[in-house]
Amino acid sequence: MFAGSGSPIAHAQAPPPPSPVLALSEVVQSAVRDYPLVHVTQEELNASAANIELARTAYLPRIDGLTQFNRATRNNVFGALLPQSIVPSITGPVLGTNNGGSVWGSATGLLVNWQPFDFGVRHANVQASLAARDAAGAAVRRTQLEVGTAAADAFLTLIAAQQTEKSATAAVDNWDVLLRSIHALTSAQLRPGADESRIEAERALAGTQLAYAKQAEATSRATLVKFMPHADDGGVVFDVARLLSEPPPLADEDAPFQAGQHPILVQQKAVTAQSEAQLHATERSWVPKFNLEGAAFARGTGAESDGRRLGGINGLGPTTANYAVGVNVTFAFMDFASIHAHEAAQAATVKANKNNEQLADRTLQERFAIARAAVRTAREVAANTPVEVKAAHTAFDQAQARYKAGLAPIDDVAQAQRLVVQAEIDDSIARLNVWRALLQLQASRGDIQPFVQAVSK
Repeated sequence: MFAGSGSPIAHAQAPPPPSPVLALSEVVQSAVRDYPLVHVTQEELNASAANIELARTAYLPRIDGLTQFNRATRNNVFGALLPQSIVPSITGPVLGTNNGGSVWGSATGLLVNWQPFDFGVRHANVQASLAARDAAGAAVRRTQLEVGTAAADAFLTLIAAQQTEKSATAAVDNWDVLLRSIHALTSAQLRPGADESRIEAERALAGTQLAYAKQAEATSRATLVKFMPHADDGGVVFDVARLLSEPPPLADEDAPFQAGQHPILVQQKAVTAQSEAQLHATERSWVPKFNLEGAAFARGTGAESDGRRLGGINGLGPTTANYAVGVNVTFAFMDFASIHAHEAAQAATVKANKNNEQLADRTLQERFAIARAAVRTAREVAANTPVEVKAAHTAFDQAQARYKAGLAPIDDVAQAQRLVVQAEIDDSIARLNVWRALLQLQASRGDIQPFVQAVSK
């Protein structure tokens, strides 16, 4: 609409966009999805899955091919050489000569090698790889639980630090009000100047506590940013309405503890199963090796059996062919000692892992009992803090009234004010402590989703 003749059109200014709201559930989801440690364990799981396919390739036949061209002398002697990889082999009759004349030579061939049976060695190796995959998968689930719990705890710690800072700021303001009141009385010479100095000291102490509260808030924010980098973006508002209310009982808060499904114990059982599979594979390793082999090959040479050398490119073509089919059986007799020692070491590892299972079970039972006790205590404290706040304010009002009437010293007022400050800080974080205790209770059960869902309601 026009404001008047010749006046410009008045445009309504668009309201600023709302600040992004960050909830605890988003922090947990982001941490479980994007935290680098989760990716590390996931890639270790992928590597374990690839190792299964690697172990299964042992069932496939081996096919090797060769093509060779050379220019070499043809001198040959009777006798044998021990197996080695230094002196090139040579075939043909002994010519009784020793000269440096050389001829062309060539060779090509194909060798197929396959183990028809192996007394369960390859199967045992595949089972060991499968057990390693299961252990890696359990490690992923454990890492997700620990990262999600740590991210949720970091969120709660930050909110608690903010509430403490808020209470500390209010305490400084309250001391300022009290200081002005005492200053008026001392200026009117109704109270000694020492009373004002005492309150100034209390005000300075409250300022120090506020500074520490700000430091705690900054430190807590840095920890949260580790799990969710954009939590430090300007204008981010944290969703705390649910966290500042009294937490309801969780559905399974009083349910008995079942340690068998906890990711920590599942991982330890998978590690034990992996070590047992590796022991079985070791026990299967001292067996004969049967190899079905087939070869086709051809050679060419520029040397004749009567000692003549053919010129030109004679020998570069593999003109003489052969084939062979057979079974090759090998058995490493002297490997018994090393394999037996390996079995003993692996058996000890299996026993150690089984004992670690028992240790993990007892540790989880302890954690759960501690977490359950913490929940009960936190709920009792949260029920008491409102009474504490109300009583502290009443005591402060009475102390201030008595001081103004000249019936009480300034120490009574200062003490009552400190009680008010402490009561308000206790009350501001009491319900957050209940939520934190519930988080640890669910973490000790091995699943924090019921806690996240309760916060998100």
